[in-house]
Amino acid sequence: MDNVLLARMLFGSSMAFHIIFATLGVGITLMILIAEIVRAITKDNDYGLLAKRWTKGVAILLGVAIPSGTIVGVMLSLLWPGFMEMVGQVIALPFQVEIFAFFIEAVFLSIYIYAADRLSSTMRLISVFFVAFGATASAVLITDAHAWMNTPRGFDIVGGQVVNVRPWEAVFNPSIYVTALHVVSTAYLAGAFAIAAVAAYRLLRGGLSDRERMYHRKGMILSLIVAAITSVYTSVNGHDVAVMLHNYLPVKLAAAEGLFETQSNAPLAIFGEPDPEAGRVVGGIEIPGMLSWLATGSTDGVVVGLYDFPEEEWPPLFVHTLFNIMVGIGTMLIGISFLALAYRIFRKDRPFPAWILVPVIAGGPLAMIGIETGWIFSCTARQPWTIHQVMTTADAATQSGNLGMLFFLFITLYVMLLVLTYLVMNFYFKRNPVSKDLEVTP
Repeated sequence: MDNVLLARMLFGSSMAFHIIFATLGVGITLMILIAEIVRAITKDNDYGLLAKRWTKGVAILLGVAIPSGTIVGVMLSLLWPGFMEMVGQVIALPFQVEIFAFFIEAVFLSIYIYAADRLSSTMRLISVFFVAFGATASAVLITDAHAWMNTPRGFDIVGGQVVNVRPWEAVFNPSIYVTALHVVSTAYLAGAFAIAAVAAYRLLRGGLSDRERMYHRKGMILSLIVAAITSVYTSVNGHDVAVMLHNYLPVKLAAAEGLFETQSNAPLAIFGEPDPEAGRVVGGIEIPGMLSWLATGSTDGVVVGLYDFPEEEWPPLFVHTLFNIMVGIGTMLIGISFLALAYRIFRKDRPFPAWILVPVIAGGPLAMIGIETGWIFSCTARQPWTIHQVMTTADAATQSGNLGMLFFLFITLYVMLLVLTYLVMNFYFKRNPVSKDLEVTP
């Protein structure tokens, strides 16, 4: 295979693996904080127990997130030396600050895990707040570098050399705000649905005491409330992302929607396959004017099409499918969360039926698939650039060989880590069932 393609496959698979644990680490820590707040307000210790058990899960996930994140950092240097040379000169600041964000998260997570029962309610809240703050800050800071790759700012290139570096301008590049908010909100959504899915699975399996059923029901309802709020916000933020793409990355927006001709009243294409010869999306459903409205706020707004760019600068057109999967999953998650909550409101304390629980269980993996396709879309739709209009992926990649063997070895490692994570989770929670904790919880 082409060396650049192998480098992209190796780094992409490493990121796809790491993002599972990083996302859950951000999303579930928010749920722990919310559970502790509800516990402090209601004096219901079940929420304290929920927070405690979720924290054990996060600790196991971090045990994989830390080494996999280290691997990603090493691969950046090994696989993309051209890219890292420019990063070191222009956008190193968020990477440096992220170390302190992770330090805050790790320190306060240790305090919360080992001393929560000996802390006052206020100190418990403070400690878990800094856990959630550190996790979210880490996500924002890493996302900053990704946003800068899409909208690079804060430097000039003179004679092929980087000069006049302005670090803060690079940090606060035009796409950081909407991109960071989108990443954080989707992480919160995925974390909430992961917890809701586990609770729904336990309720569906049955064989629970009334006390256990009530415990899982509380966890599921709390997480679905968070999921409903974050899913709606994510869809609203998606509109802001469309506006940002229209203003700064029009070729990426055109590829996402399969728009070839620059036009006003541009349609939003759902499903189908972009066909350059036909100049449209074939086999899809078109909503007239919707893309113009999303990008410009008016159906008469003009949206730039792919034909206005050199074909060698077009992203792969399959990003249209990735975009549809991401948006489709987001829409389904809104429906699932509101359906389950509506049942809770109108049916009060009646048990959730299987036709509610099964979609909630499916929401867990669906949310993670949405995260993965979103990241793949965002990076692939920037091709052929690593740094948009500044450095191509081919120029950024290493010229070293033997990447095929490395790819095979790391895929094997990731499969082993996934299996070990499952085994550790299964061993711990089987040895410490919720029924045992409920017996000692007042």
